[in-house]
Amino acid sequence: MLFVELYTHKTNKQAIKLYEKFGFSSSTDESRPDDIKFSISLVQGNAYSILVTAIGSFAADIVIKNLQKAGHFVIGTDIHAKELIVDAYHVDRFFQSPNAHETGAYIEFIRRLCESENIQVIIPLTDVEIDALNVHRQLFEQNGIKVLMSSRKTIEICRNKQVLHDYLLEHSIQEVIPTSRMPDVREDSLSYPVVCKPLNGRSSEGLYIVKSEEEFLRVKSTINCNNYIVQPFIKGDIITVDVVRQPLTNQCIAVPRKELLRTLSGAGTSVHVFSDKQIESLSIGIANLLDIIGCANFEFILDEHGKYHFIECNARFSGGVEFSCMSGYDCVTNHLRCFLGEPIDNSCCIEEQYIARKYEEFVTQKRLSVSE
Repeated sequence: MLFVELYTHKTNKQAIKLYEKFGFSSSTDESRPDDIKFSISLVQGNAYSILVTAIGSFAADIVIKNLQKAGHFVIGTDIHAKELIVDAYHVDRFFQSPNAHETGAYIEFIRRLCESENIQVIIPLTDVEIDALNVHRQLFEQNGIKVLMSSRKTIEICRNKQVLHDYLLEHSIQEVIPTSRMPDVREDSLSYPVVCKPLNGRSSEGLYIVKSEEEFLRVKSTINCNNYIVQPFIKGDIITVDVVRQPLTNQCIAVPRKELLRTLSGAGTSVHVFSDKQIESLSIGIANLLDIIGCANFEFILDEHGKYHFIECNARFSGGVEFSCMSGYDCVTNHLRCFLGEPIDNSCCIEEQYIARKYEEFVTQKRLSVSE
């Protein structure tokens, strides 16, 4: 295979951005420690037909853009109609899907779509779709379709907050927040406030911050206690870390950011991407322990004493993965490489910066009025 290889100094930001724009991959060369090496294949022989689900989600836009920039054919699905989803007009093909909560109908829809559209790769973007595909992944993998997510065991650990807590604690990760099943907790033994949330919750759904014993009893009477955990409330900053792990080459990259503004569902809208060896090392250690493959997202609380407390692992792209991509690390392309057996880029180009997200309006459909 033919390659073009170029070098530029680490401080030449203009050249770095230009090479990244045209799809060059970055690496280091020990013989030129002050430079960054960029390379690109001259043969477009590795383009795939890729299904991206839930393209109305926060992560979808950068996933679609970076896959298309790399030459892949992107098919998108969402539970909403095309005119309600801006990125439905950016993918190469769009299909409206059943809700993944209807597991049987959803899996059959995806199976038929893969067959009719010759899909080779599936990238699920939401937890509910990952849950459905995780159970039925063999249906796709036996037909040569790559489902880009970690192993079934890893997903099952990450999707149960109590199991995840116990697993990490058993393996000497002391930064976990003490977690108990609600049925095992006596309300008069708690130090309030406490956090109550579902075992397998997502996007802050069903989360309660409880400030008194009376409030705890009231919440307890309105929910399914067997599906809830209780944790102490820890005040501090939310730190999100995007990690990309390639176990075949023993590579793992961690890109942390402090979430300065967030939506009520927990999505960061203004962030500070920064470098911190402590949190990067901790995140890489947890990723190795969980046997993460590809891109995943960890959330921590940084308390007033400078201590990190692990909240959860989302074994998928975070809603703010574009922040990491903008800071210099292409989580999307490197996620794909992890499942193709290819080495991933190193972290030499990541820059500390503040990034804010804005909302923009698009006309997706016009109805022309006919005058009589």
